[in-house]
Amino acid sequence: MLNTFKAAAELGAYDEFPVLAPGINPQVYLSRNDRPQPFYLICERDTLLVQQYGAARVHFRDSSVLWYDLRPGDVAYVPAGTPHRFVPVTESLVARYKADPSGLEGVAWYCEGCSRELERVEWDTAQELPQEGYLRACQAFNADERRRTCSACAQVHPSVDVTHQRWEEIAAELRAQNS
Repeated sequence: MLNTFKAAAELGAYDEFPVLAPGINPQVYLSRNDRPQPFYLICERDTLLVQQYGAARVHFRDSSVLWYDLRPGDVAYVPAGTPHRFVPVTESLVARYKADPSGLEGVAWYCEGCSRELERVEWDTAQELPQEGYLRACQAFNADERRRTCSACAQVHPSVDVTHQRWEEIAAELRAQNS
């Protein structure tokens, strides 16, 4: 039996670390978050967010629900294809339940001035781990000012801070476990 609170001590922001044996469906992914998610996540299949501790707000795009507050024990259902962003109010531990295999995933950024989508990057999780996709997408977004410039209002958005992310390390660990 997994002690999520003990496991949380080793987790970082948006690690999305799988905690069950490979092939278990749904798979549970843990993250301990102390800063806003640097993008909106888009999953091909439905997901559930379960707040383990702390407080957070989930922001939604292209949905009739704009946001949902989470406290310990709360569950947020995220329909397939719905862009969503986790923003902690306090340090938070969240479990994300995803289908295994999870199919396509992607990230998107939106203009803070006019709400238009700035950039979207998608990948197949059978080929590229989510952490690899997050890192690749953020690096591309940061490297090209055109990706961060709104085509509607011309607002230039800052690059996203990925200095505290462990995505490369986690992807290497997961690849080693599965080889």
